Amino acid sequence: MSRQASKDTGVELAVRRLLYATGMRYRVEYPVPGMPRRRIDVAFPRAKVAVLIDGCFWHGCPQHATHPKSNAEWWRTKLDRNMARDRETTEHLTTLGWTVLRFWEHTRPEAVARTVRATVDRRRRLSPALCANVRPPDVSGPC
Repeated sequence: MSRQASKDTGVELAVRRLLYATGMRYRVEYPVPGMPRRRIDVAFPRAKVAVLIDGCFWHGCPQHATHPKSNAEWWRTKLDRNMARDRETTEHLTTLGWTVLRFWEHTRPEAVARTVRATVDRRRRLSPALCANVRPPDVSGPC
């Protein structure tokens, strides 16, 4: 399992290529604010959009997840913790005003890129309103 890619997977690279080709610029492996050792696969910090592409095995896809028979209890605990961590990260980012987009690895990259682009464009149009609602009143400067 140590050979499994945790970042720059084929799906992530395909999505990033499509986004870049349409002129979108983003951050890769962006740290989750306030949560050490957690990363956002593709982040648009100014628009506050987090894109996370989850592997079916590691994150418990209802369609494709498998359950190892060898050392089953250990794996069940491990995978349950992964899913709980995913929920915690999503809730944390949402509390900070981020829009969290989670996709399964089997989702077509074109569909992911379309959804991401539409969400980022919508968030950028709403940006001034977001700044007023999320930003503390005693902090000055742009969002």
